[in-house]
Amino acid sequence: MANVASPGILAGLFCIGAALIPVRAAEEFPNFSPDSSTSWAPDRPAGDDFLPPPSGPGPVTAEKDHPYVPSGSALQATYRIADLSNPILKPWVVEQMRRANDGVRAGKVPFTTRERCWPTGVPGFEVFTRVEGIYFVQTQKEITVIHELDQQTRHIYMNVPHSKNPKPSWYGESVGHYDGDELVVDTIGMNDKSFVDNYRTPHTDQIHVVERFKIIEGGKTLQSTVTVEDPGAFNMAWSAVQRWRRVHDRPMIEQYCAENNDFFFGYEVVPMPEAKGADF
Repeated sequence: MANVASPGILAGLFCIGAALIPVRAAEEFPNFSPDSSTSWAPDRPAGDDFLPPPSGPGPVTAEKDHPYVPSGSALQATYRIADLSNPILKPWVVEQMRRANDGVRAGKVPFTTRERCWPTGVPGFEVFTRVEGIYFVQTQKEITVIHELDQQTRHIYMNVPHSKNPKPSWYGESVGHYDGDELVVDTIGMNDKSFVDNYRTPHTDQIHVVERFKIIEGGKTLQSTVTVEDPGAFNMAWSAVQRWRRVHDRPMIEQYCAENNDFFFGYEVVPMPEAKGADF
């Protein structure tokens, strides 16, 4: 699986990450990883859904008559049924998602990428789970973001331009820079195999994502404002918001995805991802 760090070096990354941030950089730029045991966990029960932007076109959400309720809440849990009236969606996207909606109405259990060990892509990385946290390793040349669940890993290369023709991959090519107190991440070069959210909204390899990460509320909250453009899948650019809360003294736990029981309760099974060759 591309872009996943070896678990044996994760601890070392955290140890050296803080040491490689010069004092001047730590003072001037937002520090998302003040120590190796600081993580950022989704900030609300439905943290695996995007929040709408303050204005303008927003992400796919649940049908109004079929709200999504995650397990563990005081209400009866429900499965996601996407609101296909969202004007951002191209007709082919609507039809593909309609079939998924029809399956849920017929009693099927829809899958999410985390349950089938699929890489999340961008911006799906931000709504991968509503429980486990993300960890940052910051240096001057690169920021590595590691999701505790499945140790899925993103590499953000700082203060460099995009390659002329990046080879399509699960996470694409992310380049970043600091804009005041925000980290701005620009991602292109993704393949069309991932989804942008847990409603399984598809995209094409034309997708272009810009994320603006900012620490707010006196350091208690990390917020990302996401803008997505994809003329192959969406009628217009749209934006969304995600938030995480700071969790202290929470070293990363290895949680690798593994095959499990598949055929139960009408679960809609898709194949586990398999590499046809080595990535190195």
